[in-house]
Amino acid sequence: MKKKQKNNQEKKLFAANWGFTQIFMFFLIGCIIGVYYEQILNLIANGVWESRQGLIYGPFNPVYGAGFALFVLFLGKNIKKRKWYLTYIYACLLGGAAEYITCWISEVFFDARSWDYSHLFLNIQGRTTIPFMLFWGLGGLIFMLWVYPFIVKLLTKIPYKFGRILLPILVTFMALNMLISYSALIRQANRLNDLPPANAFSRFLDRHYTDEFLAKYFTNWTRDN
Repeated sequence: MKKKQKNNQEKKLFAANWGFTQIFMFFLIGCIIGVYYEQILNLIANGVWESRQGLIYGPFNPVYGAGFALFVLFLGKNIKKRKWYLTYIYACLLGGAAEYITCWISEVFFDARSWDYSHLFLNIQGRTTIPFMLFWGLGGLIFMLWVYPFIVKLLTKIPYKFGRILLPILVTFMALNMLISYSALIRQANRLNDLPPANAFSRFLDRHYTDEFLAKYFTNWTRDN
């Protein structure tokens, strides 16, 4: 009876176990941390505090969110059983792959780049570099061994019933935010290629998400054309 009661109590803890809820919450946290991390770096380097958002609504950068989520998705399940150096190697590969793929997607779908590492040592088609991958590995190792369990403990302090209500609201908001943001960016790329709006939704995007409007949020994007 005592074991059953313990199991029931564990199930009542919000985001305590590895799964969609935990992975999504880390995605959300990573999105927020990434924005302020980049804005602080830019302030130190250039003395300017400007937007580093990756979405239109809210301080969210999905590149960092995806990084956090990938670490938890692929490394969170057996973290206590895995050798630390394997976690480091996997984190190197995951971080580099996430950076490379994200850059490739922005080039293919948005005709834009948020970064270009072509001038850096041991770069891989300008989308990531071997030194950056090693840094991703170090960051991933620290994250999985110390930050990950700490954040999980914080998440479990969210009342379970409140968390179960909040989760679908956050998922829906982020899905819609990503849909409208990426649709607006794709439409902007089409405008720059002199493609007329194909439907009512495209005309809606042209009216409400102009180039000037998008420039306020995507300040470090470089268009290929």
